[in-house]
Amino acid sequence: MKKYFFLVLVGLIASVTNNQVMAQGTKAVPIEGRWDLTVDFKGGKAASWLEVRHSGPKTLTGHFVWESGSARPISEVFFKEGKVKFQIPTQFDASDKEMFFEATIVDDKLVGTIISPLGKTFAFTGVRAPRLISNKKPIWGKPIQIFNGKNLEGWQAMGKNQWVAENGVLKSPASGSNIRTVETFNDFKLHIEFRYPKQSNSGVYLRGRYEVQVEDSKGKEPLSTYLGGVYGFIDPLFNMAKEAGEWQSYDITLVGRVVSVVLNGTTIIYNQQIPGVTGGALDSNEGEPGPIMIQGDHGPIEYRNIIITPAKN
Repeated sequence: MKKYFFLVLVGLIASVTNNQVMAQGTKAVPIEGRWDLTVDFKGGKAASWLEVRHSGPKTLTGHFVWESGSARPISEVFFKEGKVKFQIPTQFDASDKEMFFEATIVDDKLVGTIISPLGKTFAFTGVRAPRLISNKKPIWGKPIQIFNGKNLEGWQAMGKNQWVAENGVLKSPASGSNIRTVETFNDFKLHIEFRYPKQSNSGVYLRGRYEVQVEDSKGKEPLSTYLGGVYGFIDPLFNMAKEAGEWQSYDITLVGRVVSVVLNGTTIIYNQQIPGVTGGALDSNEGEPGPIMIQGDHGPIEYRNIIITPAKN
């Protein structure tokens, strides 16, 4: 019996010691958390995003979103004396180079450079991403028809315009520019209907920052990069895609960074947190209102019955 109690005591001491070591080893370091990045990109500004977290007591890992594409895993983030660096493989063309990221924390902000898959260097700055989580329930206002079905009033093409309004339908007959609402929104409920031909692709950007994917995806696994997913971040529960050429609908609720998505009458995402901006975002100013933006650079697409219900508070 004495031997039994001795072994139990040794086990307890070992457990406490191990927990203390783990607690010390996983002490938060300044780079941990989520960062909204703004990149000096081709004469303008591009949105990017970084998340760093512990993986075990000593290793830092993370995720990174470049100006296009989905969130990419970082196998290891190196941080020492206020400086951070990592590299990740290219996401698209295998002939491209790896991406390299280097930055310094200055007054709780990131300042650094990114070497793109094409080997070009871009300067950037970063700030800590706002939490955007609240227990307060929104009070909804009146629904607003934000596409009048007759013309592009209230909408703005993000380049040379190929969008047309015909018989109540907002059409992009071929790949071209994205289009956005002139008005911006904070928290809202959005109803939007869409139709695509075979193998076409589009997306609905909430506040211009978070893409809910629109793609010919019938029969595929329910993944974040297919219809119904928050691109690169959140997988839908089910694939409720119809055949190409049929009208389909989204009913999306966004409060802070918490999103719910109903596709063709079925809830496929419920109260999930969007970690950060997705590739192709207008900007990385997550704490600010933003427009509804529709992707028009991935093939023909049609939208109709676009109704937004903004929150009053």
